[in-house]
Amino acid sequence: MSTRTTPHEIVERALELSTADGCVVIADEESSANLRWAGNALTTNGVTRGRTLTVIATVDGKEGTASGVVSRSAVTAADLEPLVRAAEAAARGAGPAEDAQPLVTGTPASPDFTDGPAETSSAVFADFAPALGEAFARARAGGRELYGFAQHEMVSTYVGTSAGLRLRHDQPNGTLELNAKSPDRSRSAWAGRATRDFKDVDPTVLDAELAVRLGWAERKIELPAGRYETLLPPTAVADLLIYQMWSAAARDATEGRTVFSKPGGGTRIGERLSPLPLTLRSDPHAPGLESAPFVIAHSSGDDASVFDNGLPVPATEWISGGELARLTTTRHSAALTGLPLSPGFGNLVLDGGGDKSLEEMVAGTERGLLLTCLWYIREVDPATLLLTGLTRDGVYLVENGQVTGEVNNFRFNESPVDLLSRASEAGRTEKTLPREWGDWFTRAAMPALRIPDFNMSSVSKGV
Repeated sequence: MSTRTTPHEIVERALELSTADGCVVIADEESSANLRWAGNALTTNGVTRGRTLTVIATVDGKEGTASGVVSRSAVTAADLEPLVRAAEAAARGAGPAEDAQPLVTGTPASPDFTDGPAETSSAVFADFAPALGEAFARARAGGRELYGFAQHEMVSTYVGTSAGLRLRHDQPNGTLELNAKSPDRSRSAWAGRATRDFKDVDPTVLDAELAVRLGWAERKIELPAGRYETLLPPTAVADLLIYQMWSAAARDATEGRTVFSKPGGGTRIGERLSPLPLTLRSDPHAPGLESAPFVIAHSSGDDASVFDNGLPVPATEWISGGELARLTTTRHSAALTGLPLSPGFGNLVLDGGGDKSLEEMVAGTERGLLLTCLWYIREVDPATLLLTGLTRDGVYLVENGQVTGEVNNFRFNESPVDLLSRASEAGRTEKTLPREWGDWFTRAAMPALRIPDFNMSSVSKGV
């Protein structure tokens, strides 16, 4: 469609064109701005715009309702009707959808549904860019080099259905990743932040943090594989618990396929997972972590259903006081399992009752390891949710409350569920950027966790 055609007009036109028994149309308008730098100097910057249209057609048959889903980018006026017909043809050629439900009704229309999309631009970096220049100068004077990028995107999502829903959500999302390296590249440290608007991130503060870590790395210590008392910073905790939640579909657990399956049948809901009073929750209205208050499902899967588009998403406690309280369900899987309806999550917050900063937890450590972040996380065994991965950009030895040097990297083998059962201390909850999953999930707040016996299964030569 032309740039003057608003997303809500596209949605309405697609619904008018539909001849299916039911239709859901999702228009995603995206804009993004970015900065990149290397060796204490900006290298590139840019602004992009994009539009994706998803049409979900449903067709009622004698054996049930089938669905057809087609998504395309850069849809023009000439492309709109073929897109709708393609979704209808996909529905008519498919068998009955197992997750079929009546389309959602009754949710009040968004008052701004007919407004144009929200957009970002390079202006989002108005305060950040000068501070970044100051960080470059400080790093240059301190004999270190800064590399990294900042990105901000705004996605306006419009959902319209033949059942009458007209919903809209604007999702800002910003990330900052900063690497500091010694000129000979023998030392490297990383820090990252998630933000909605770049008004709450200061690159000079991150540079100061990285300068300290590069100083720690001047002393190198070789350690063997083994189990070590380990301080997991909030970013590492986020990466582990996001993967845990991606594995928390109620149906899979009920059918005995996941770590949340109860031996002999059923799920582990109600079982104590941690001796600490941990609460893992999601809330679309959590300050600074706001996410869509209704379901936006471009496809169906274990934890989402296209038939649930527009379903309200409430605040939910997944783990409450250390006990497993909920698993993710669609309307279909909730009916199958007999568990409460608990739509998927747009943010994730872990509260452990602690108030110590990571620095204070380091000061209280007799001997252990302090990690920076995790990467290349992969699943080994879904039945236990055993994960493997690598440490990256700094593992430090703590002795008598002080960091005494940098040790080699490790490969780890751990289950996040098992880690929660062995955690002996939780620090203060703070907003954090997951290092591994930051391209897919950024809205997280986590505490640091102390694990008495984290399993470093082998030494890694990676950086």
